[in-house]
Amino acid sequence: MWLACLYAGTSFAQTDTLSGGAEVTVAASKWEQKLNEVPNKITKVSKKDILFNTPQTAADMLAQTGAVFVQKSQLGGGSPMIRGFATNRVLLVVDGVRMNNAIYRSGNLQNIISIDALSTETAEVVFGPGSLIYGSDAIGGVIDFHSLEARLNQHDKRKLATNGSAVLRYSTANCEKTAHADVSLGGKKWAYMGSVTFSSFDDLQMGKNGGQNSYLRPEYVQRINGRDSIVKNADPRRQVFSGYEQWNTVQKIRFRPSDKLDLQYSFYYSGTGTTPRYDRLIEYRNNALRFAEWNYGPMLWRMHTLQATLLQKNALFDAAKLVVGYQLYEESRIDRQRNDLNRRTQLEKVRMYTANFDANKAVGKGELFYGLEAVLNEVNSVASSQNINTGATTAVATRYPNGSTWNSYGAYASYRVNLQPKLTLTSGLRYNAAQVRASFNSRFFPFPYQSARLNDGALTGNLGLVYRPAKAWQLNANVSTGFRVPNIDDIGKLFESTPGNLTVPNPNLRSEYAWNFETGVLYQVPQQVKLELTGFYTLLDNAIVRRPFQFNGRDSIVYDNVLSRVEALQNVGRANVWGLQALAEVWLHRRLAVFTMANYITGRETDDLKNEQVPLRHAPPFYGSSGARYQHGAWRAEINAQYHGEISHENMAPTELAKPFIYARNAQGRLYCPGWYTLNLRASYQWKNSTLTLGWENMTNQRYRTYSSGIVAPGSNLVLQLRVGW
Repeated sequence: MWLACLYAGTSFAQTDTLSGGAEVTVAASKWEQKLNEVPNKITKVSKKDILFNTPQTAADMLAQTGAVFVQKSQLGGGSPMIRGFATNRVLLVVDGVRMNNAIYRSGNLQNIISIDALSTETAEVVFGPGSLIYGSDAIGGVIDFHSLEARLNQHDKRKLATNGSAVLRYSTANCEKTAHADVSLGGKKWAYMGSVTFSSFDDLQMGKNGGQNSYLRPEYVQRINGRDSIVKNADPRRQVFSGYEQWNTVQKIRFRPSDKLDLQYSFYYSGTGTTPRYDRLIEYRNNALRFAEWNYGPMLWRMHTLQATLLQKNALFDAAKLVVGYQLYEESRIDRQRNDLNRRTQLEKVRMYTANFDANKAVGKGELFYGLEAVLNEVNSVASSQNINTGATTAVATRYPNGSTWNSYGAYASYRVNLQPKLTLTSGLRYNAAQVRASFNSRFFPFPYQSARLNDGALTGNLGLVYRPAKAWQLNANVSTGFRVPNIDDIGKLFESTPGNLTVPNPNLRSEYAWNFETGVLYQVPQQVKLELTGFYTLLDNAIVRRPFQFNGRDSIVYDNVLSRVEALQNVGRANVWGLQALAEVWLHRRLAVFTMANYITGRETDDLKNEQVPLRHAPPFYGSSGARYQHGAWRAEINAQYHGEISHENMAPTELAKPFIYARNAQGRLYCPGWYTLNLRASYQWKNSTLTLGWENMTNQRYRTYSSGIVAPGSNLVLQLRVGW
């Protein structure tokens, strides 16, 4: 049955090549390397496949690889899970600059949607710890996005090269309306690239067939004549209060005064409108909907970077890059319980400054990569409560300690050498130091401490071998370590984790540390067959988990008028994760190929309540894809099946069982996660510089929820996309 799974389009994506035709990767070392010399498993995403697969967001783009599992609490979100790890244990990188900031949480994150899929040139998913190159947070893996480039005119340097494209897309399941345009100007020394994308999504329509009636949206809260009224939903398959809209832009200016120096300024902007948190809006208390309002306010991400690339060989390096960046991130939470006149707003702003110096140097028969990194975060957090009748506003407890800081400094070196033509060795070390500072305000909450101070360091490394016994064969083995320094979200957050459970700050946390062991085999004959199997095992020690806690000598306190059990994050956990990733692609004809990708991931972690091992929260059920692809001339077509296995009640993580409003019930009335499948068809036709793409997703109109997700997945969905290039 495992062969009857989902499409892994980007795993077979078109990739860049070096001279000689070898596939290359950038994310593994920040410099181009031959993929057949890298010991990590890497999945690549190409621009060609992004346009063909028509993802609505970057989260959907990753899910379409078949190698990354994505959870969604709401339509305007997406939290990637990589090998049993997620959220602040997975690092997001854009054009070499880390996105993860001081308030990335252990709960599900939606920051991935700040990346514009239509402005992405390529993306790489590096599986396993990437802390050697990227520092803290890269435990499960690294997702490295490369946006559209500003290209110089290398063909006729006397002329200004101009090109660009425009994309229009419509999808029926949520009435998606997306418009995108990009333009590039390239001269001998100057180049410019600009892109802009706007998307609008209405309420999402779930499927009709299969799935339990508990997935339906039978009612919702609406304020009528000054009262919160529970209104019957005329169409229970319409997920009322799930739609949102979003703007994205990327702007780049490049100047190359000589063959030895390349300068580039880049600006990135992403902004959503108010985004309903759907899983909270379907939560019940005392047999009635709990919340009248629960929205994320506009999620705004702005980044400025300046990059200098020096290609002048000297005693220290053959090539070097210096990238400095400034990011301003803003998010807010707006909630009001039903029949409560007070609307609470919590607003967070994070200013992040980054500086990266990376260099490479030929040393002996190999190549040395080394670099320095500095990351500085400042967190501002404010909160207020407003009476919706009178408009009176009062200050309330903030989510995070206002004015707190999280700073990280690292230095690394990595060496790659071909011990013989068939054998490549990669090794490296990194030392990272971190400082965390937070001050607690007891005005609204009786904190028993005034401040938190953390000074921590971590030494990480890796050792990898790649053996190529024959032209078609490749064997990999890799041992690597990773770490994550507690951030402000870990140390200073005050919030309700689940109904009746209050998480309070703990100033005594230390870093998590991971060991990863990986081995893989690849057999590949271009345009004939590709078979790949990778096995891995990861041990996370000193893991930060939520456990019962004493606060001012009490194990329960009243919060939001509810007696809640007190919890805090603590370094008492241990997690073991293991699994297999398999890929098969066979060409039946030079125009026709069939393919399959399958992922089996499982693990155990320390329970939040008891000192015992329980199912790992971020280990998804078995999932994968299979299908057939046909390409001839201007035509391209693909049919695939997506598949997601069942998780029984006995194998559910306790933290998931605490969310009964998102899961189905078995014949015994116990919560579980059902399996599901979808059938999908897509085709495109290219005429000169224009491409028309038609898709029919979830052809049998299945009703299903992906694991841990709050929102129900789209039902039958027709997609129409037109791209015009020039």
